[in-house]
Amino acid sequence: MHAVRKWLLAGLLVVVPVAITVWVLQWVIGTLDQTLLILPQAWHPDRVFGIHIPGLGVLLALAILLLVGATASNFIGKKLVLLGDTIVSRIPVVRSIYSSVKQVSDTLFSESGNAFRKAVLVQWPRPDVWTIGFVTGTPGGDVANYLTGEEYLSVYVPTTPNPTGGYFVMLRKSDCIELKMSVDEALKYVVSMGVVVPGVVKPY
Repeated sequence: MHAVRKWLLAGLLVVVPVAITVWVLQWVIGTLDQTLLILPQAWHPDRVFGIHIPGLGVLLALAILLLVGATASNFIGKKLVLLGDTIVSRIPVVRSIYSSVKQVSDTLFSESGNAFRKAVLVQWPRPDVWTIGFVTGTPGGDVANYLTGEEYLSVYVPTTPNPTGGYFVMLRKSDCIELKMSVDEALKYVVSMGVVVPGVVKPY
């Protein structure tokens, strides 16, 4: 029975990551394939080739992103984007949602953004209990007027194993210990609940 249990666990360690990876890829490809719906019916690959070819929607989505990115990067494109932002900002309800999402996306994807640039060790949720957080910047606006005397950092503390949920806190810089591990390594450490230790190769 000990050998059977060992084989079962070894099989799970191999099959589960592969199965989840395949499932995620199927979901991503299936979602992106929906972009084919913007094409005229006569241009659909199912009609042109007579068979369904999965993944063509991914190529179409990438082509659209490249086209939009190239357009938005030139002078006229920037003016059009600014005009669109101005129009959306005048629509009630929509402007609050759009502005919030745009601020987050600008921070995450902009080359000049500073989101998740450093991994730090902080005491959370109480003293002597430590966890990993990610520096997102420094407090600004009216908040900065009340945080005086010391330098403060804006820190995102993710939850485990889902790092998309978490807490935004402002901590003294002196209370944050900067880690040498990269942001990717720190995220893996958090998601794995401490099982995947950065810099340690697990023997098979």
